[in-house]
Amino acid sequence: MKERCNKHIRETLDYVRSLIILADDGERDSEDDGCRLLYGVVRDCAYKMKYEAERERDVHQQNNKKD
Repeated sequence: MKERCNKHIRETLDYVRSLIILADDGERDSEDDGCRLLYGVVRDCAYKMKYEAERERDVHQQNNKKD
């Protein structure tokens, strides 16, 4: 069970990296403020997801040291 959960956390972090790249590329190629706003939201959400996934990964690592 732990390994499956850790796998999902790793997948989330991979997904987040893709979202950050998408936001960077999208913002660079934006032609109007609406698109820039959209990619700003994408980036903001990606960093929130990254924070939570890393926090949960760290909790799992700490728990593994105790076991």
